[in-house]
Amino acid sequence: MSRRPIALSADLKRLRDDGYDVDIRGAYLLVKDVPYVNAQREVKYGTLVAELTLAGDVTAPPATHVSHFTGDYPCNRDGTPIAQIKNASDRKDLGDGIIIDHTFSAKPDSGQYADYHEKVTTYVALLSNPARALDPTVTAQTYPVIEATDDDNSPFAYLDTASSRADIGVATRKLAVSKIAIAGLGGTGSYVLDLVAKTPVGQIHIYDADVFLQHNAFRAPGAPSLEDLRAKRPKVIHLRDIYAHMHRGIVAHPVRVEGEVIDELLTMDFVFLCLDPGPAKRQIVTRLEAAGVPFVDTGMGLELVEGSLTGMLRVTTSTSEKHDHVSARVPLADDDAPNDYDKNIQVADLNAASAALAVMKWKKTVGFYRDVRHEHHCVLTVDGNMLSNSDEA
Repeated sequence: MSRRPIALSADLKRLRDDGYDVDIRGAYLLVKDVPYVNAQREVKYGTLVAELTLAGDVTAPPATHVSHFTGDYPCNRDGTPIAQIKNASDRKDLGDGIIIDHTFSAKPDSGQYADYHEKVTTYVALLSNPARALDPTVTAQTYPVIEATDDDNSPFAYLDTASSRADIGVATRKLAVSKIAIAGLGGTGSYVLDLVAKTPVGQIHIYDADVFLQHNAFRAPGAPSLEDLRAKRPKVIHLRDIYAHMHRGIVAHPVRVEGEVIDELLTMDFVFLCLDPGPAKRQIVTRLEAAGVPFVDTGMGLELVEGSLTGMLRVTTSTSEKHDHVSARVPLADDDAPNDYDKNIQVADLNAASAALAVMKWKKTVGFYRDVRHEHHCVLTVDGNMLSNSDEA
C-alpha cells in the first residue's frame, strides 16, 4: 500500500514525527523495533501490528482495540508474562509478508481508541515499560531513516521530516518549482547549493568551469578529504556528488556561463548569480531581464585595514515587480569604475551569510516567507553589523 495514509493522517504523521518506525503493509499498520522483555529477562525487539481503519486514504478511529505482535511473548521485568493483555498466542500469516505470534487486547476506559496515536502509544508503553525498567536507554522512538519512494513524488533521496515535524508543509510546497540555476560555485555559490538542496526544487542546475582546489575547501561548506583535493575534479562534479546523497535532481554543468549556455538560464524559474564581474555577466543580466527570468546577484567586498577585515555583502534582486535598479547596483564588467565590491577577499562565514540572504530572498519571492518590504537590494556592512534595504517594489 502507498504511504499516503501516513502523510495525510494526523495520527500516523504524529507517530512518525515522534520517531516511531511506522510502516503500512496491506491493511495493517506496523510499528517496528518495540522493546520488550522475554521470559529470560532479556530485552528484545518486536513488531506491533494493528489493523488499519481507513476512510479513503485517511485513517478513521480504530475499529478494534485488539493488536498483534511479532516476537516472543512479552513479560514483566521479572520474566513473568504480562497477563492483562493476553488474548491468543497462535502463529498466523496475515498476508503481505506479515506473520504474527500473539494477539493482545488492551481496551481503553472509553471503550474505543480515539486514533492510532493513542492506540500505538498505549500498547508501546505496556510492552516497553518493563524493558525500560531493566535498561532505561531502550526506546521504540528510534527515528529511522525514511527513504523516499516513487509514491512520494519527491526530489529527495529521503523524506523531508523536518517540514513535517514543524507543520510547515503548505509553505514548503511553494518551493517546489521546476528548476533553478546557480551560476558560479565559488564560496557563495556553494553555500547557495547547500541551502537550496534542502528544498523540494525539482532540478538544481549548477554551472562552473573551475576545478575544486585546496583554497576552495576553506570557503565552501563541508570538509573535503585529501583524496577529494588530489582528484582535482570540476567544482560542479565535486559538489554534485556530495549533495546527490540528499537531492536527486542536481545537474552539473562544468562550463562557463557564456554564449549559448546563457540560453539554458532563460528556461529556469529562478537564477542565482554568484559570478565575478565581466562581459559575460553583463550579457547574462541583460538577457535574464529581457526574458523576465527572476534572479538574485550576490557580491562581496572586503579589505584588510590595520590587521582587521572590513567591508560589505550585497544581494541584488531582479523580478517582474522591479528590475530598473540592477544596472546601478550590480558591477557588470571588469573595466567599470572602482566599486565597493571589487575585492577578492572571501571568508567562509561571509560567503554563508551572503548565500543565506540570497536564498531567503528567493524564498520570499515564492511566498515561503512573508515579505512586507519587497526590497530588491540589500547590503550588510561588516564593521557596523548593519543590514540596509532599498529599492523596494
